[in-house]
Amino acid sequence: MSNLADLNKASTEQFVAVLGGIFEHSPWVAQRVAPKRPFANVQALHAAMVQAIEDEGLDAQLKLIRAHPELAGKAAVRGELTEESTREQSGAGLNLCSAEEFAKLHALNDAYNAKFGFPFIVAVRGHNRHSIIALFEQRLNNSVDDERRECLQQIYKIGAFRLADLVGA
Repeated sequence: MSNLADLNKASTEQFVAVLGGIFEHSPWVAQRVAPKRPFANVQALHAAMVQAIEDEGLDAQLKLIRAHPELAGKAAVRGELTEESTREQSGAGLNLCSAEEFAKLHALNDAYNAKFGFPFIVAVRGHNRHSIIALFEQRLNNSVDDERRECLQQIYKIGAFRLADLVGA
């Protein structure tokens, strides 16, 4: 089931089973929007999912942010990323980092987590490891509130990419 017409007619369980991975380890987002069907297009589905996240409030948003893995972090090294995250990080070349780049990313992950209390998130599509490192360094200068908002915006982009890949645009 990878078309919107089928998803609009699917049971709630099927709908959540198909779309539960759109937002990292957060099938609750698909659960919240299932009763809002039918969706006219994938963009309307995505907008409803984003609105569901916005409506849940700060605690749920922070939990969603914290559900994401560090870029080129320990979970990636151990092969514990979701299939989607593995594909996305590999697509950006994070699996090809030199030892120096890995060390830099680990130091940036540590500094970022210490400052913000959640992992750095970027929609890596269209980026490479060099642009990601530069973004990482730049965003370390943000305030906690600005960075939380930026992480959510990046999560929404990731969700849009994943929906388009899964269901079509």
